[in-house]
Amino acid sequence: MLVAAAACPCPPLLVPEVAAGAAPELDAARAACTDAVGALAAARPDLLVVVGPVTGDGGPEHYPEGSTGSFRGFGVELEVRLGADRGTVTGRTLPGALAVGAWLLERTGWTDVPVEGLGVAESLTAERCAGQGRDVAGRAERVALLVMGDGSACRTLKAPGYLDERAAPFDAEAARALGAADTAALRALDSGLARELKASGRAPWQVLARAAETGGAALRGTLLYEEAPYGVGYMVAAWS
Repeated sequence: MLVAAAACPCPPLLVPEVAAGAAPELDAARAACTDAVGALAAARPDLLVVVGPVTGDGGPEHYPEGSTGSFRGFGVELEVRLGADRGTVTGRTLPGALAVGAWLLERTGWTDVPVEGLGVAESLTAERCAGQGRDVAGRAERVALLVMGDGSACRTLKAPGYLDERAAPFDAEAARALGAADTAALRALDSGLARELKASGRAPWQVLARAAETGGAALRGTLLYEEAPYGVGYMVAAWS
């Protein structure tokens, strides 16, 4: 069952080498992510699963431990590996969100516990997210999740999705639910509205919600960070 979770944003700019001169602008977010990942380690899980959004309409994508990714698409010669190198042979490359998750784990020195990756399409229905949550929670006796995903991308005129007055209330409710470990509220997030607001975290958060409800574990949440730099909602929360 699920014993701990961390929710973190997944912009490539979280990686200082990608952000370059703008790196200090997300220092507070990086520090909060480090604290959230630390809470995962403290829970002593048997398995860590990194969940993140992927593009397309296909089914969930699974990435075994040892899968690699890079940030070459952003002009940075930086490679990352999901967990330890245990001789895993895989031809799959980590998508962006999972690559950022792998970078967070490397940054905090995560090596002891096996790690897997799960990519969920941003279009995945709430029902299918619930199914993935149940499956993930049953993967080991003690499971931890590192859930990557952003809030809306429509918070300001210069945001990637331009200004949408619905964005701030959507992000406020998502942040409240993440901070309170309110699984019902996360499951109730409107997938259509999330799509319109370009909120990539909706599907991963709903996977988290159902995983937390499986097995009856009573987790408490703490909101560690909530800001909207660059007009995108970034939230960090720890559940334990």
